[in-house]
Amino acid sequence: MIVTIALNSENYQLNIEQPLSLAIPIAFQSATNIASQPNHFSANFAQSKPMQAGSFIGDTEQGGSCNVNELTINPHCNGTHTETIAHICDQQHNLTKAIDTLLPAPLMPSVVISITPIAMTELDNESYTPALMPDDHLISYASLKNALQNYSDRQLQSLVIRTLPNNMDKCHQAYNALNQPAFFTREAILYLNQRGVEHLIVDLPSLDRLHDDGLLTCHHLFWQVLEGTHQANEQSLVNKTITELAFVDNKINDGFYFLNLQMPAFINDAAPSRPILYRVEKCTG
Repeated sequence: MIVTIALNSENYQLNIEQPLSLAIPIAFQSATNIASQPNHFSANFAQSKPMQAGSFIGDTEQGGSCNVNELTINPHCNGTHTETIAHICDQQHNLTKAIDTLLPAPLMPSVVISITPIAMTELDNESYTPALMPDDHLISYASLKNALQNYSDRQLQSLVIRTLPNNMDKCHQAYNALNQPAFFTREAILYLNQRGVEHLIVDLPSLDRLHDDGLLTCHHLFWQVLEGTHQANEQSLVNKTITELAFVDNKINDGFYFLNLQMPAFINDAAPSRPILYRVEKCTG
């Protein structure tokens, strides 16, 4: 099925029968299955076990009439997930929005870029809070500006960032103090806000450093929540989302796409999600 979309006086066509998933498949840990999933902050693995109620067991291999699994998952640490401003704000505050309240457009302009994080020593007038450490690697404002220079703001409703090098190890990588991932500089996030990015998808476990004294500086900047506070204000960007622990296969080239961000109706700050890209062709004639 071919869909035609008008954007910036240009018409684009996309085949919605050829989706490109950015979600990492999660193999749940169980009595019979070894977990194959990424892990952040030394969290417990996502687990699955058959439901048991009286004589009923939800496992056909154990004599049950059907399969009914009970799942335990930490959305932030076990796989691809999308989070809202509720991740850093008091969830009962009147401006805070949970996952179930957000309904992004079904097809949003999106750009895919590849970025090589740079060492702290290579940064030029960029910063982070708390202070940077010698082993830190970062996604910088300069790198983003260079990668996005040929795209208009209208194309950047959503942005997908693939970090290099990129390989399948990301689908089961454990991120911890011995394997600290890259993160963003303050200036990088402010630049994305300036360009109007509403939905940010990254293959990192967080925009912020693994151990950051609990500040979540880049999250606060992205949603424009006053640093050190947990309440949104009238200037906060309450409808924006951050999707982390995605995986952008090398078969997906950098360029312009349309994105479908699939999320369940969880009344929570985050939920497992499935970002879907669609390749586009500009109509001619």
